[in-house]
Amino acid sequence: MGLLKAKGVVYKPVEEVDLGPDSQELYVRANVKAPRMAGFLVKVFAWFLESRIFGPFLLYILIRNNLVHKLVSNAELEESPVFVPLHQFEELNEPEVKLIDSDLSPPQRVQQAIECLPLSSPTPLDASTHSFRRWTIMDYSRAYTSGKTTPYAVAKRLIAAIRRSSTPPMDMAFFINYDVEDILRQATESTQRHQRGEPISCLDGVPVAIKDEIDCTPYPTTGGTKWLHKFRPCKADAYCVMCLRACGAILIGKTNMHELGAGTSGINPHYGATRNPYDAGKISGGSSSGSAAVVASGLCPVSLGVDGGGSVRMPAALCGVVGFKPTFGRIPHAGVLPLNWTVGMVGVLAGTIEDAFIVYAALNAQFPLNESSNTQPPKLYFPLLSASSPISNIKLARYGEWFNDCSDDIRVCCSHALDLLNHKYGWKTIEVTIPEIEAMRLAHYVTIGTESSTSLSSYLEKLNFSQLGWDARVALSVYGSFNATEYVKAQKLRNRVMQFHKKIFTKADVIVTPTVGVTAYPIFNDAMETGELDYINGAALVRYQIAGNFLGLPTVTVPVGYDKKGLPIGLQFIGKPWSEPTLIHMAFAMQALCISDYKKPQIFYDLLKED
Repeated sequence: MGLLKAKGVVYKPVEEVDLGPDSQELYVRANVKAPRMAGFLVKVFAWFLESRIFGPFLLYILIRNNLVHKLVSNAELEESPVFVPLHQFEELNEPEVKLIDSDLSPPQRVQQAIECLPLSSPTPLDASTHSFRRWTIMDYSRAYTSGKTTPYAVAKRLIAAIRRSSTPPMDMAFFINYDVEDILRQATESTQRHQRGEPISCLDGVPVAIKDEIDCTPYPTTGGTKWLHKFRPCKADAYCVMCLRACGAILIGKTNMHELGAGTSGINPHYGATRNPYDAGKISGGSSSGSAAVVASGLCPVSLGVDGGGSVRMPAALCGVVGFKPTFGRIPHAGVLPLNWTVGMVGVLAGTIEDAFIVYAALNAQFPLNESSNTQPPKLYFPLLSASSPISNIKLARYGEWFNDCSDDIRVCCSHALDLLNHKYGWKTIEVTIPEIEAMRLAHYVTIGTESSTSLSSYLEKLNFSQLGWDARVALSVYGSFNATEYVKAQKLRNRVMQFHKKIFTKADVIVTPTVGVTAYPIFNDAMETGELDYINGAALVRYQIAGNFLGLPTVTVPVGYDKKGLPIGLQFIGKPWSEPTLIHMAFAMQALCISDYKKPQIFYDLLKED
């Protein structure tokens, strides 16, 4: 294939790249050349890709045409590779923060978080100042301690709501698995603790859902497949689940996800397409589709997801909820499917940033960043959201061409949100240039693809491919085509882009972007049995996601409005390593300006209604 070889980019040294607003660096839009395919077409495409005769040639053309060869495979660059995005902990001297003792238990950390929240009670759900508000963790806690209702009564309503949502005419496909007896057992024990006046924490009795990529007994961990749990049985809770269980949370089941996390739509041919509560005819986003949708629909105030390429923030934005992904290494990953090692991170989906903060507090642990070294664990700071006014002197870096590379509705809405931050809080937006964004996206794709195919290789050797969804088969064919040279080149690019971001963070506190480039798009019937390949919409959905994963940076998305069809729009803040307190402060301030305009989804369950 030498005659077809695409000439690679020769990257200039990092120090010669201008990151200023008047930089001559070109913004390269995603050059996706692939039609949408589903049904019979995706089957034919998968057969050709898996063919020993046609497959290698077709894969070569596909990857070359989408600029992987030009920007990654055949590129020339002088940087050494960075294989893991671990960041040495640095004191950031963030304002309005509190240092947390490293020896505290999960319930004690949750209590510390509660003490950082404003003392005033939230506005009631039916208050005129709010058009709509989801019930929060503290709403549940107050309802239980006041005797208004019990965890058992909530669990009974929850089970009824899950059943209604899981059957025709709804078929929302929120869950892969839930166990009525286990839910009621947990609810009974929580009710008894509350009756004794001995709740473990404010999370005691609060329903929490878990993405089916995370071990949570008594359920198998399927990863959205029909087979993975047979090779890798779930023997114990993941660390993050142990923390929630230790706080008394009711773990209500395993949420639906895109098969193997290998897609952005949340359409799973085995367990159904997770539907968006704001419009059941639209996608919820992937891969943590069910975890976003259950929060949006009111089935629980918080859920856990895993974010390997925007898989928490993307569905959060599409479903109108908060999505929070901490710095790489902040939360232990034990008990999470090892689908990718250097880009995937546990994240939190929640109705409010306060609830995301409470669960984030529960999940933290002090442990060495690198267990093979003596690297000190990062200190843990919590944001003092109880401060009398929002933090000041914030500088938001905005790359205009990138920021505006989205639908008109998103561009207008997110630009308005920035104007609000400037007008209400005096935060300044500074214009910058962030080079090589498309190269970063492709390098991340090579990385996550290589790591996924490698982690699954021993299972796939024993697997009958007919057990895979057709879209997952295509993804695995592409993933398996990357070689060692391409993987190392991708890690060299990781080093370059890390250096660019580090320079930008010397001038700004965060980078601000829309969360996704398009709002939720339709679910078509031809995708229900095979899944779909929609790389154009997929590229638009991940457009702003990659730095958080590839560079290991903390990120948060907050709902800031709706498009003309009433579908949610999110704004994303990308922070410096270990700057979770600043991100939570900023999300809290942004939420305060938008929450009065939040809209109720078409599908919504009120679990705290009067008995």
